[in-house]
Amino acid sequence: MTLTSEPDAQQQTPPAPARKPLWLKIFGHDVSAPLFLLVLALLLFVPGQWTVPPLDRDEPRFTQATKQMLETGDYVDIRFQDEARHKKPVGIYWLQAAAAKLTGKGAEAPLWVYRLPSIIGATLAVLATFWLARAFMGPAGALVAGMFVASAIILGVEARLAKTDAMLFFTIVLAQGALARIWLRRTGTRMWGMAFVFWTALAGSVLIKGPVGPMVIGLTVVLLFALERKVTWFKSAAPLVGFIWFVLLVLPWFAAIWIATDGTFFTEAIGQDLLGKVREGQESHGAPPLTHLGAMFGVFWPLPAFFLISLPLIWSERKSPLVVFCFAWFVPSWIIFEMVATKLPHYTMPLLPALVLPVAAALVDGAGGQVRPWLRWVAAILLAVPVIGVAAAAFGGPFFLGNWPSPPGTVLCAFAVVLALAAATRIVRAEPLKALSPSVGAAILTAVGVWGFVGPALTGIWISPRLVAAMDAIPGCQDRSVVTAGFHEPSFIFLEGTHTKILPPAQAAEFLAQTGPGCRIAAIESREEGAFLEAAKAIGLVPVAVSRVDGLNINGGDETDIGLYRAGGASSER
Repeated sequence: MTLTSEPDAQQQTPPAPARKPLWLKIFGHDVSAPLFLLVLALLLFVPGQWTVPPLDRDEPRFTQATKQMLETGDYVDIRFQDEARHKKPVGIYWLQAAAAKLTGKGAEAPLWVYRLPSIIGATLAVLATFWLARAFMGPAGALVAGMFVASAIILGVEARLAKTDAMLFFTIVLAQGALARIWLRRTGTRMWGMAFVFWTALAGSVLIKGPVGPMVIGLTVVLLFALERKVTWFKSAAPLVGFIWFVLLVLPWFAAIWIATDGTFFTEAIGQDLLGKVREGQESHGAPPLTHLGAMFGVFWPLPAFFLISLPLIWSERKSPLVVFCFAWFVPSWIIFEMVATKLPHYTMPLLPALVLPVAAALVDGAGGQVRPWLRWVAAILLAVPVIGVAAAAFGGPFFLGNWPSPPGTVLCAFAVVLALAAATRIVRAEPLKALSPSVGAAILTAVGVWGFVGPALTGIWISPRLVAAMDAIPGCQDRSVVTAGFHEPSFIFLEGTHTKILPPAQAAEFLAQTGPGCRIAAIESREEGAFLEAAKAIGLVPVAVSRVDGLNINGGDETDIGLYRAGGASSER
């Protein structure tokens, strides 16, 4: 039995192993499974990489900071325009900068280049899940585990955002895979290969997102110590040598940023950003305890339905090495995440494999046959309803924004509903393993439909790209200087350029009155137009509106209307 595969595990009479579907027989091997997962990850993560504009606000903050590194050649200090960005370490910025340089694009790289580390990190996380799972189970179960991680909604989102979380997820899964092998050996004999992987991945997690990786991994180690009442097994991780290696990897940049900022990076990153998130919800992201637990039913889809079906078998094997390790991984970190005041759906993504692994093992071992019918119906609802909701939003959402639905996107989402209902039917029939393939099929169709077609077609919410396009269309304004008042989204700064200035209305009027090479444009949000025009009148300036761009700002849901002004010239229709 997979859940009790270790020789010293308590053996119990298992249910009859599930009859393997054809796809599992073909691909459930150590060579074919990783290739299958690689293709699956690309199918799920590639759509939208080139066509979805920057998603405010976090993504363009990261990409703009990386762009400025490339522009200035300063790869130590992290800045957003003139403002110090002392929130996260430098790892993801270096990876994005490397992507820009390796593609030959440099500072002018398009957004998809900056997203490369995220899609690579997400894909590697799927493959690392397979490797992690192989410490506990055969290739068939490990393949199932990788499919769950690849299909999870939250990983699909993070694979498309040029920020920290997809690559952080990979480093944590990699470290946990090495830790699992060290713990399972339990001899205390040095495992130099696994120790190298463990400490290197841990260092990578620190350089990418500071304390999150050490917290998740460290709490796993501590709880394993407590559950087994022994620590000798950790000698296999070569803790002294490994810690020295860890310090050698992380210390150079931390020392450099301390010198460059006179220590203010640490006071702001820890004292303001980290502790601020712990004490109170930052940027309106506060939520009560157990919020993450509820959110997991959505962001970990399709896993929750299968977890519900598998829970009785997992509980019966709760003393198995697999369940003990995943318990030590999930529970303490989940409690910490629930206690932190600031809550965002991606915070718990590093805990996803801790739920996936026992579910994958249970499904291969025949979970679901003894589950009560009402529980299977609940699981079927958890599986089908999210896909139906996405399909409804793909059709109705564009009408709300004043757009027509994307025909290819809505058709693909409709087919995804058909597959989700087919999977739900197999859940009800107590065939959960056979429900996995249509579930993954629904995930692929939804990813292609939403990210490839529906999202890019929602022009009403993509204000920044349309604003830049409107300025490009102004005759003689290819070489321009731009200021904005009232519209401060980082996506606009990233797309228009580092030189773009955010000013109060009066200073925007003064800017427009100045003379210099190239044309000058002031982008004034409607709520600031009155003050702008009054200030212009006071200095004798007659601004001319040359275009307007309106839409729905998804940050806050406010209607936004922006006028583009020049000091002279003929106006043009939008």
